[in-house]
Amino acid sequence: AAATATSAGFRLTAVRREPAVRLQHGASGLEPLAWSEDHRVSVSTARSIAVLEQLSDVHSGGQDMVIHRTAVPAPAAACMLKVGPKKEVAECKEKFASSVDPTVSQTFMLDRVFNPEGKSLTPMRGFKYSSWSPLGCDANGRCLLAALTMDNRLTIHANLNRLQWVQLVDLTELYGERLLEASYKLCKADTPCGGLGDFPEFQRRHSMQTPVRMEWSGICTTQQVKHNNECRDVGSVLLAVLFENGNIAVWQFQLPFLGKESITSCNTIESGISSPSVLSWWEYEHNNRKMSGLIVGSAYGPVKIIPVNLKAVKGYFTLRQPVVLWQEMDQLPVHSIKCIPLYHPYQKCSCSLVVAARGPYVFWCLLLISKAGLNVHNSHVTGLHSLPIVSMTADKQNGTVYTCSSDGKVRQLIPIFTDVALKFEHQLIKLSEVFGCVRTHGIAVSPCGAYLAVITTEGMANGLHPVNKNYQVQFVTLKTFEEAAAQLLESSVQNLFRQVDLTDLVRWKILKDKHIPQFLQEALDKKIESCGSTYFWRFKLFLLRILYQSMQKAPSEVTWRPSHEDAKILISDSPGMGSTEDDQEEGTSKQASKQSLGDTGKGVDIDDTAEDSLHQSGTDGGREPMVEKLLEIQAQIEAVEMHLTREHMKRVLGEVYLHTWITENTSIPTRGVCDFLMSDDGYDDRTARVLIGHILKKMNKQTFPEHCSLCKEILPFTDRKQAVCSNGHIWLRCFLTYQSCQSLVYRRCLLHDSIARHPTPEDPEWIKRLLQGPCTFCDSPVF
Repeated sequence: AAATATSAGFRLTAVRREPAVRLQHGASGLEPLAWSEDHRVSVSTARSIAVLEQLSDVHSGGQDMVIHRTAVPAPAAACMLKVGPKKEVAECKEKFASSVDPTVSQTFMLDRVFNPEGKSLTPMRGFKYSSWSPLGCDANGRCLLAALTMDNRLTIHANLNRLQWVQLVDLTELYGERLLEASYKLCKADTPCGGLGDFPEFQRRHSMQTPVRMEWSGICTTQQVKHNNECRDVGSVLLAVLFENGNIAVWQFQLPFLGKESITSCNTIESGISSPSVLSWWEYEHNNRKMSGLIVGSAYGPVKIIPVNLKAVKGYFTLRQPVVLWQEMDQLPVHSIKCIPLYHPYQKCSCSLVVAARGPYVFWCLLLISKAGLNVHNSHVTGLHSLPIVSMTADKQNGTVYTCSSDGKVRQLIPIFTDVALKFEHQLIKLSEVFGCVRTHGIAVSPCGAYLAVITTEGMANGLHPVNKNYQVQFVTLKTFEEAAAQLLESSVQNLFRQVDLTDLVRWKILKDKHIPQFLQEALDKKIESCGSTYFWRFKLFLLRILYQSMQKAPSEVTWRPSHEDAKILISDSPGMGSTEDDQEEGTSKQASKQSLGDTGKGVDIDDTAEDSLHQSGTDGGREPMVEKLLEIQAQIEAVEMHLTREHMKRVLGEVYLHTWITENTSIPTRGVCDFLMSDDGYDDRTARVLIGHILKKMNKQTFPEHCSLCKEILPFTDRKQAVCSNGHIWLRCFLTYQSCQSLVYRRCLLHDSIARHPTPEDPEWIKRLLQGPCTFCDSPVF
C-alpha cells in the first residue's frame, strides 16, 4: 500500500516497510517514541522500555528489515523521593492522610508523587519519557539511554553486551542526597523554610525533585589539569533535567560515562517558568563561537531560552539574560520542542529553527545572530490538524518537521527561507492508506530521514471502537531508493554504520531486483577513481555482498527448527528392524509437513522458488551462468576486502613508525605485516613501499616474531584472519592491530565481520586508540 501526497513543489510517497513489531504492553507517557543516532528505537511502555535496533545485515537474504530487540525493565520497587528522615516522613504522611482539613487530606491522598505505590489507587508502573544521548558516550562509543519512570525515578542505562541493559546511575537518588545535604536550599542565601510538618513545605520538597523532562546536550570538550600541571582535553556531555517547580539541574558527565564516578558536576538553574512542561537544548555556532542555552516551555503557553554557564568548557559562550520566544499566557500547553540548526541561504550564516507543538498548532521561531545582535522571528502554522498534536519529530539534516494527531494523520512541514524569515510547505500523509484504519500514539524519524516509525493501534471499525488494543511499531519509508543512494554518495559523514537507515533502503532494492542499478555502479566507480576514500570502497563492498545474497538459493526449510526424522530413520534402517505401515505413514506425513513449512517459510520469494525449480529441472549447462556469476561476485568481494585490509595495514604501520623508538616495544607483528603487503607482485603502492622501507631500516634485520602461548612455537603471518603455528594451534587475528588473539575472550563487530582483542593495561595509548576503531569492512562498532 502506498499513500501519495502532493503540494506545489514537493512529492512524498510513503510505503509500508515490514515487519511491524508488536509491543507486549501498551505505550505510556508523552512522546513514547525516540530514535537514537546509532539506530535504536526506544518505546516507553507500561512495564518496560522496548528497544528496537535496526541492522543492515549483509549476511541475510530476507527482504524484511532486520531488527534486534531488547528491553529495559521498570524497577520493581516504587521510587520514594528523599524529603527528610524516614521516621519523620512516615509521621508526616500519617498526619496529612488523617487530617480533618479535606484540602490537605484529599490533596495528599490523590497526589501520585506523594503516593507512588498506590494503596487505594492503581500503582504507577511504566515509563514517562526516554531520551538518547549523542553517539560516543558509553564504553563502546554508542548512545546512553536516560529513562524517567512514572513514579519519577530518573536513571541512565547502557547496553554494553547487546543482550542486557545495565543501570549505570540513579540520578533521582543522587539529587535527593544533594538536596538533603543542602537542607533543601538552592543557595546559602536562601531563608530557611518551615519544617516538614507544614504541608506547603512538604509539597515544595517534592516538587523541587520531581522530574518533568530531561534532554542531552551535544558532546563538548573540557580541559582537565593533570598532576604535572599539564592540560588535556576530555570529552563531556550535559544532561539537563527539568523539575516540576521550574528548576533545571544540569549534570556534567565525563566520557566515556561509566557510572557515578564519571559525574563531574551538577548545577541548579532557576528558570522562573511556572508549570513547566517541556525542555530542549539550544546550541548555536556563529563565527567559531559556540553558544548554548535551554529552551523551556510551559503548560500555560510561554516559551523562553534560559542561559547556561558552562564551566571549563572550551569555546562555549552563553546569553547574558533570558530570551522570551513567546510570552502570551494563552493556555495552549507546549507539548514538544525541537531545535534544528540550519544554514540561512540569504544571510549566508548559520541559524536556529525552534519548533514547538502547542495544541493543534505549530509555533516556530527563527533565531539569527547578526551585527545588530540576536534577531527573533516567530509565528504559528495553523490548519494542520483538527485534533491536538500528540507527537512531533524532526529530521535535523534538512529541517523537515513531522507532526501527528491521534486520528492517524501525519503532516510533513518543509521550511523554505524567504528574505525576511521563512515559510512552511506542508503536505498530508494519511496512514490509513498505508496501514488501514489506525490510531497513532507517537512518531519518530530515523537519523538520516529514511524512515518514520509510528506507534499504532486499531482504529474504529463500522463505527465501533476495538475491544482490545494491540500496540505496534510500524515503519514507513520517507525516501526513495534513488534519494538514499545519492545521499550515501554525497555523504559528509562517510560512515556506513551511521547511515544504516539509508543503506537498508539500498539493501531492500537490490534484494528485490537482484542487481545493482547501473547509475549507482557508475557513480560509485567515479567516486573511487577521483577520491579514493576507503568509505566508497566499503560502500562498494556492501553492495557486492547484498548482490551475492540476492543470488543465493533460498532455504527450503526453517533452519532454526530441530528435526527428529534422522533418529527415526536410523532406528527403522538398523539391522533386525522392519518398517511397519505406521512408520511409513508417519514418514509421509512428516515429509508433507516439511514441504509445507518450506513453502510458507519466511523470506522465500515466488521468484526465488521459480528460479530454483528452473535450475533443478534444467541441465548442468543451464546452471553454469548462475554459478559463474556467483564466483565472479565472490572474486570481486575478495578483491575489495583485500584492498581495505592493505589500506588499514598501512595505517597500522604508520602508527608503529610514529610511536615506537625501537620496534621491540611494540607487540604488533610489524615484520609479518610488511612481508604480507609486499608478497603480492601485482600490488604496487609507492606510499606502502616507502613506509615499509623506513620501518625495515629501523628494525635493522630483527624480526621480533609472535609465539604460540601453548607450545611457544613461532606464529607466522601468512593470513590476515588467523595464525597457525607448526603444531597446528590456530589463533584468530585482531583485525584492528593484526595481533593474534591468544585468549578465550575477544570482541566482535556488530555485523560479525571481524574479531578484535581487548585492550590490556600494558598497551600504550596509541594501541588502545587503534583498538577503539570500528570495523574496517562495515564501519560498525566492536563489542
